[in-house]
Amino acid sequence: MPVATITEQASELRLVKCPRCNAKCVYSLENTARPFCSPQCKAIDLGAWASESFRVTARVTDEDLNLCS
Repeated sequence: MPVATITEQASELRLVKCPRCNAKCVYSLENTARPFCSPQCKAIDLGAWASESFRVTARVTDEDLNLCS
């Protein structure tokens, strides 16, 4: 199997935006923080979820209200 040139390898890389800082980063197995650009962005995002800064919104239904009584 022929060795790919650097240009060919670069064209195969999948670049994505970091969900935290919007920096472009490589989405690959070598990036252990994927889809984030760094472990720092990954930790900040996890901390935001843990402190309930992020929430998944949903409509409250009558069934939901009956579960509390």
